[in-house]
Amino acid sequence: MDAAAPSWPEAIHGALRELAVRQVAYVPDAGHTRLIELCQADPGMRAVPLTTEEEGVALLAGAWLGGQRGVLLMQSSGVGNCVNMLALDRVCRLPLLMLITMRGEWGELNPWQLPMGQGAARVLRASEVIVQRLDDAGAAAGTVQAAGRMAFEGLAPVAVLIGQHLIGAKSFDR
Repeated sequence: MDAAAPSWPEAIHGALRELAVRQVAYVPDAGHTRLIELCQADPGMRAVPLTTEEEGVALLAGAWLGGQRGVLLMQSSGVGNCVNMLALDRVCRLPLLMLITMRGEWGELNPWQLPMGQGAARVLRASEVIVQRLDDAGAAAGTVQAAGRMAFEGLAPVAVLIGQHLIGAKSFDR
């Protein structure tokens, strides 16, 4: 990667700013740490920590109805927690932009992460969510901008799956 080029969290933060995202709902996640820090430091964004991912779906529906755009940051294991709530956005034609760091893929050492990591895209598609992949840091801004336009202008739920190869596999000391 070019030393002058922004890292993927910085590129995504810039894309969110260009999309006029004001609400950032998140469950703390190591893969999103830098992006969360950038959003917390941004005076134009309100970063809202959640206790569970499905709270973010409702929070962002309220943000939209109140005139603000938002994004939900979570890990792939949280997709299963949102399945019932995803109907809200589909039935009510509300936008939902989700950025999901993937686990259970490249180099995963935690067997508990494998089932949802391998099934997240299928679960989202079965819930009628548009799914995009992000595996190249250089495509981060463009992918998030395109997904945001699909969500906010198309009034649709859209998920960007940020591949584990991009964020890196976690290691555990034995």
